[in-house]
Formats: sequence, C-alpha cells, structure tokens
Amino acid sequence: MASTTRTRLLATTLAATSILGGVGSRAGEGAPPEGTPSAAPRDSRRDMVTALPSLGPHPSLGAEARLFDRLIGTWDCNYSFHAADGTVSRSSGELKFGWIIDGRALQDIWIGYPKDHTKDERSIGTSVRFFDSNAGIWRVVWVAPANGLLITLQGGAEGSRIVLRGQDSDGSALRWSFNDIEADSFVWRGEKSRDGGQTWRLEEEHHMRRRNRGSE
Repeated sequence: MASTTRTRLLATTLAATSILGGVGSRAGEGAPPEGTPSAAPRDSRRDMVTALPSLGPHPSLGAEARLFDRLIGTWDCNYSFHAADGTVSRSSGELKFGWIIDGRALQDIWIGYPKDHTKDERSIGTSVRFFDSNAGIWRVVWVAPANGLLITLQGGAEGSRIVLRGQDSDGSALRWSFNDIEADSFVWRGEKSRDGGQTWRLEEEHHMRRRNRGSE
C-alpha cells in the first residue's frame, strides 16, 4: 500500500512539474515551445530615445524645479499668430513637456496640426531648458529645423509669470512668457521689440489646456 501511495505521489509531482514548466515558458522563462515565433530583434535606433526621459527633476534643482515641473504633461493648443497688419491666423496643435537627462533639464515639443483637407505636413519644433545654477537663471534653446531657426533665451519667474528674453535672427529683442498659469491652463505669449525694449508687439498668443490624463 505504501509503495502504491509513493508511486501516485511521484506521478502527481511529475505532472505538476510539467505544467509549471509550460507556464514558465509562456511567461518567457526557458525556451519557447517548438513553432513559437522568436521575439523581434531590438531596434537600436530607439536606444537614445529610451535613455533620454526622466520621471522627475534631479534633486540638485531643489525649489527651482517647481517653476516648470507644473507644466509636465500634454496640452491641447489653440494657436494664434498676429501679423503686423493686424490680421490674426489661428490653428490647433499640442504641446508636450517632460524631464530629460536624469532630470537635469526639460524638453518640450510644439506640434501644429496641418489644416483639414490639405497635404501639408505638421509643424514641429522643440526646446531644451535647464537651470544654470552659476548664473541663477533658466537657459532655453529653441530649434525649428524646417524654418532654420535656432534661438537662445534666458530668464525665470517674474511675479506669477515665467518670462524668457532673447534675440531673434533679425536682431530684434524677444520676450516669451507663460501667463495666467493654472493647474489645467495657461497662456503663452511671444512678443518682439525693434526699439531695444521700449515698445513690444504681440506676435503670438497661444491658449493651452491640459489634456485629460486618461486620453494621453
């Protein structure tokens, strides 16, 4: 009787081991069953992209991180562009903000959607911004390859606003600002001065609304 019991226990153990082995294979442990397609080869072209982002700011930034950290996420944009003759053109798009380079900098991507029923490409540009602890200011580099633009600015908090100043490619002074900043909205303005900052003309005013996190 004892011998029969041991035989049954051995058979049960072998069956359980076989089942667990099959589960392990399906979970990626061990060799896949015969006839199962092998995993797709890793695409090394994505290596830089996957190494770039960070989930949050580097601790060394301290309180300075809060200035732009509140903008992290995706925003739906209503763009408006103001010409010198007073006409205004409007379009829509999106803005994506995120921390990069181990949380020592931020990158944003501005995307403009092509107009309906056209074959136009989207417009796209990006900026990288970081806090220069030696100078005590934020530095920003804006790049728009399709337009041949590279603009550098610097600045930080001015009251309740974020204000960045720089120079356009034609030598005019630029003032880019984040205004009326709330948890789910803000207004971005781009202004230009041709008289050394005595007067400013509004060129761009973009109204942003945070995209529902569940739809990102």
